Amino acid sequence: MTGPTQRPHDRPPHDRPHVRLTDRLPHVAAFPEALGTGLLLHTDVALDDGLSNCIDMFISTYEAALSRFKDDSTVGRMRTATHGGTFDFPDWTSGLFCLYDRLFAATDGAIDPCVGEDLIRLGYDESYSFTTAPDAAEHAGAIHGRAVWPADVERHGTTLITHSPVALDFGACGKGYLADLLAGMLGDGAGHPQPIQYVIDAGGDLLVHTDEPITIALEDPSDPANAVGLAELNRGAFCASSPSRRHWSDAAGHQLHHLLNAIDGLPVDDVAATWVAVMPHAASLSTALADGLATALFTTSAAQLRAHFDFECAILNANRAAAQSPNFPGGFFTH
Repeated sequence: MTGPTQRPHDRPPHDRPHVRLTDRLPHVAAFPEALGTGLLLHTDVALDDGLSNCIDMFISTYEAALSRFKDDSTVGRMRTATHGGTFDFPDWTSGLFCLYDRLFAATDGAIDPCVGEDLIRLGYDESYSFTTAPDAAEHAGAIHGRAVWPADVERHGTTLITHSPVALDFGACGKGYLADLLAGMLGDGAGHPQPIQYVIDAGGDLLVHTDEPITIALEDPSDPANAVGLAELNRGAFCASSPSRRHWSDAAGHQLHHLLNAIDGLPVDDVAATWVAVMPHAASLSTALADGLATALFTTSAAQLRAHFDFECAILNANRAAAQSPNFPGGFFTH
């Protein structure tokens, strides 16, 4: 899921004094190249150099396995394997693959990592050409025979077996999953006597672990300089999705973006933005789940997804109609 559609915000609720995030969490470790969007780790205590280096190295390891924008990554090699093959991924990918199994089932196939092939045909390729292949519409989606996750990718734990080239894209959950793994590296306080407070900002997808709630602005997909609402969170994950920062036009002038329904392989055009909150008790991989669900809400109703997952959400449709679940930790501005 690409593009920050929410951000930590300095505007406080009326019943609390104004405390900036940088005052509460003054130490910031920046990893500007992470996953193409950059990653920020805000903490209340400084991380030692050893931990920062470990995080930096793990981000490189993560991309070496899962990035479809690197030809030499494991995913990149799967895409160019003429006759397929057996591909061993690190043990830590198990949770990600299991989550995609669940999302594929819950969305009846609308969320599928094999959608990478559709994204490439539409121009969202490793070189960011944004040039649509002439025959894209004839091949897009599972309905036109594109590979499908449970049918064309045989999985044995973290080993994937294919029999032809398969272009995987783990972007729906990828940033959130990295945030969850990095939180695990922080442990019980990264060597400090008190548990560490932090906000992991993976390109706008947030994992929050603070004593007091932080305020999060819900970015207006039509105008990133403005907000359409606010949310508050002190424990859990908060992720969003919107085509506003990653869209392009094809030769005929049709507006395209990266949020596709994997069944027909085409961009979803009736949803403008989604926001999802997942509390720690609801999932061990709360940010990966929130990240994936924010994308899934473009293809699948909240009611259908809530039958499978525990989460709260807010949705802004293309016609600017807004809705939110009863316990969403925030709300839209009203006029």
